[in-house]
Amino acid sequence: MAKRLMVQGTMSGAGKSLLCTALCRIFRQDGLRVAPFKSQNMSLNSYVTADGREIGRAQAVQAQAAGIAPDARMNPVLLKPSSDTGSQVIVNGAARGHMGAVDYFRYRESLIPEILSAFDSLAAEYDVIVMEGAGSPAEINLRENDIVNMGLAALTDAPVILVGDIDRGGVFAQLYGTVALLTPPERARVWGFVINKFRGDLEILRPGLAELEMLTSIPVLGVVPYLQADIDDEDSLSPTLSRDTPGDALDIAVIRFPRLSNFTDFAPLGVRYVDRAPRLGAPDMVILPGTKSTVADLLWARQNGLESAILKLAARGTPILGICGGYQMLGERIDDPHGAESALPTLRGMGLLPCRTVFAASKTLRRARGIATGGPFDGAALDGYEIHMGVTEARGPAFCVLDGARPDGCRQGNVMGTYLHGLFDSGEAAQKLRAWLLARKGIASGDAKPESREAYRERQYDLLAAGVRAALDMDALRRILEG
Repeated sequence: MAKRLMVQGTMSGAGKSLLCTALCRIFRQDGLRVAPFKSQNMSLNSYVTADGREIGRAQAVQAQAAGIAPDARMNPVLLKPSSDTGSQVIVNGAARGHMGAVDYFRYRESLIPEILSAFDSLAAEYDVIVMEGAGSPAEINLRENDIVNMGLAALTDAPVILVGDIDRGGVFAQLYGTVALLTPPERARVWGFVINKFRGDLEILRPGLAELEMLTSIPVLGVVPYLQADIDDEDSLSPTLSRDTPGDALDIAVIRFPRLSNFTDFAPLGVRYVDRAPRLGAPDMVILPGTKSTVADLLWARQNGLESAILKLAARGTPILGICGGYQMLGERIDDPHGAESALPTLRGMGLLPCRTVFAASKTLRRARGIATGGPFDGAALDGYEIHMGVTEARGPAFCVLDGARPDGCRQGNVMGTYLHGLFDSGEAAQKLRAWLLARKGIASGDAKPESREAYRERQYDLLAAGVRAALDMDALRRILEG
């Protein structure tokens, strides 16, 4: 069975996912076969595996860093929030329906056999399993039947390292308070602390590190600086504000829906996010991204004036692109006869594309490759994935042809829509779009061929691993791994 190491955090956003990504890369560089594992993830930013299963993007990113294909066993339970109190529950990559928070809290204990089956299966194939917790292990109201933090560490007999975020302030209180709220058996599982996102002079921090170690009898394994590696935002429910800046000469505006999903589609582009009509302005292009709740987010855009602003821009000739839920919104009508997403049986769309969407009870999940068939992307090779509940019937020309013969999406004038997530990852579509938008402004784009998204990611994983390796006591980490 594989050795295992679990990374838990003092809070969401402490840097667990990035640290696990770095460790996956480091262990791979050291010649070990390593796989990530997170028993339960909550994220709207999901990934579709080669066999059509859905997992959290965090584990897909960690698998890529480990040099292996993402696998549904790496994230056996995924929760995709559909409201403030409910989520779609996905187990072993397949949807099992929607549950309210209270119902899921009662249901989750029944998932333990499936979680352990996934873990044991991975552990039989790899040398090391890098495990990631969720939120904080000190959420004492959630301790009963825990399946993702200390409960899972006990079930798998995993040593734990605890990560605190110094950038938010109060890191010593975070770490000390978390340990203080653990039970004695849980506390005994914590083998070390890591302080993350440090900026400043380490010598000023050292007295605090020494006192923390004295108070808790737990060593500090390292202080990780605020690294500049560009890794996909993995577990957020919305993109970080740091992405809200236009790229160079182009202004591409992405509508920041309340339930925005798969925003990593736009990582290769320089974009800004917009959630209010007055902030939309006159961009070079508007993108309507995917969303977990197309109907609710279309109503949101209709009520706050964004829909009206988008319609005015479209009438002036501004290019509009819809992806997945955004594509559905651009059509004439959305029907939901089975109540798959909303209590509304039908809703008028924006009317910018000649197509209609009907929500089905089952979800479409598949990887897809194809060629764009017109507009600014014409001829671009595409490699991405589909993840949607709706079936859209389009009467206009297709946006692309997938898997050799299957038309997808729709085009009409300056408005385009597709179900394909990840269409910019190959670099070719991004290059063609950039050249087309610059030409519309009378700016030469040059002939430089963009780096593929895959090559760029590989460089970033190595950069992240180098920074973390230099910051941590790797000898101590290996001793923890050996038990």
